Amino acid sequence: MTRKKVKLTYITNDSARKATFKKRKKGLMKKVSELTTLCDIDACAIIYSPYDSQPEVWPSPLGVQRVLAQFKTMPEMEQSKKMVNQESFLRQRISKTQEQLKKQKKDNREKEMTRVMFQSLTGKSLQGLTLTDLNDLGWVIDQHLKEIHLRMKNIKEEAVKSQSQVQGTQVAPAAADNRMAAMKIGGEGSSSNMAMKSCGEGSSTQQAALERQAFDHMHNMEAMQLQMLQMAAQKQQQNPWFMDMMNAPPPPHPDHHHHHQHMAFTGEDMMLPFGDHNHSTMWPNPPPAGGFNFP
Repeated sequence: MTRKKVKLTYITNDSARKATFKKRKKGLMKKVSELTTLCDIDACAIIYSPYDSQPEVWPSPLGVQRVLAQFKTMPEMEQSKKMVNQESFLRQRISKTQEQLKKQKKDNREKEMTRVMFQSLTGKSLQGLTLTDLNDLGWVIDQHLKEIHLRMKNIKEEAVKSQSQVQGTQVAPAAADNRMAAMKIGGEGSSSNMAMKSCGEGSSTQQAALERQAFDHMHNMEAMQLQMLQMAAQKQQQNPWFMDMMNAPPPPHPDHHHHHQHMAFTGEDMMLPFGDHNHSTMWPNPPPAGGFNFP
């Protein structure tokens, strides 16, 4: 069974008031004793009543004098820091009650203006409102607008976050496909493609892969050209008489000013000068009897 809440008012009945005093005094003494034991502090109690000629003290008269002497040695500011009398106590209670009343009035006013705002949205006129009412209504509307803007901002941030997460899940398979394609191209082409890695997201990843393929293709073409040049140089070294022929000066000819000799080359095949003139003097090393055998 729950204990009934006691109403803190003066008890007009003498016998009930005396019984309550004895009961509460005994409880107060017990609480002071528990406080000194549990918290290891110095405390005392002096209780005057109209029912006893001498005040009742706790723990003893000597203990009370010792605690009071210790209290008087403290500075005056420390003594009165938490000390209250009946007047100051009542003032503190009145101030606290006034703050609570002010807060409650503000809440009621805000609820009233909120109701007026919703009624105006349904078509009710605002002609009967005073200037104070209109100012309060504007303040309430501003507060609701701030909440709406904040909610819209949070929704947009959540949408952007969820969209970025979806794009991240879509980019991961695309990046894996790009890496597989790069490895396949590297196996068919040059071995340098094996080191190609997919970076970026979406179209940037595909563009990077295409640029890498174009670069590798150009690199392969340059390597092939260099290889062809090296093969041509080797062939020239194997046929020194060909280089002597190319570097020898042309012999004088009586009809030098009237006849022009033409040399034609096609790939690695060479055709002799046109005409039936004898050009044996232009060869420092005569060709073999069976003719030239070009590789």
